[in-house]
Amino acid sequence: MIATRTKDLEQAALRFHALADETRLRIIERLLEGEQCVCDLTDFLQTGQSRLSFHLKTLKDADLLKGRRDGRWIYYSLNADAMSEIGRWLDSFKDKRLKVRPGAPCCD
Repeated sequence: MIATRTKDLEQAALRFHALADETRLRIIERLLEGEQCVCDLTDFLQTGQSRLSFHLKTLKDADLLKGRRDGRWIYYSLNADAMSEIGRWLDSFKDKRLKVRPGAPCCD
């Protein structure tokens, strides 16, 4: 159970790291519209392909994207399962209350 929880937290940290960049968030937003070719993403972001490749690799390593090759082009789409997992993980905090110990010293 602890090993599973540790693995889940490691995966969450990797995914949130991947999402902690404006360019990668723009890629995610664009992919919400559906599958996109690398050339379309390059045009949309007005960036070079090498820079885009770095961001796509980061998102793919975090299992947030799926890639599909068609000839010489790669088409990317969101990994719906991974995006749902992020949502469920964040939702798990909604109903939890922070435990505050008023008047208790922090350190003795």
